[in-house]
Amino acid sequence: MSLGLITSLLRESIYMVFMLAAPVLLAALVVGLIVAILQATTSIQEQTLTFVPKIFTILGILALLGGWMFSLLRNYTINIFSLIPQL
Repeated sequence: MSLGLITSLLRESIYMVFMLAAPVLLAALVVGLIVAILQATTSIQEQTLTFVPKIFTILGILALLGGWMFSLLRNYTINIFSLIPQL
């Protein structure tokens, strides 16, 4: 097993984590910032006001992009399993 193969596997796995987590985290970040700005302008300090929109946003993003995320992860898994004989 070469060092180049290990390096490429690690690079691909880190890239995969970023590709799968980025849409969900960015959507939660944007919603959190919008809610925080609304709370600051209206002086409402309700804790559940930040939690509920983020949950619905995360569920919406997962519903919209779940198929793409699954196919990306499936292709990566097939690629990893196809490398087993080389090990």
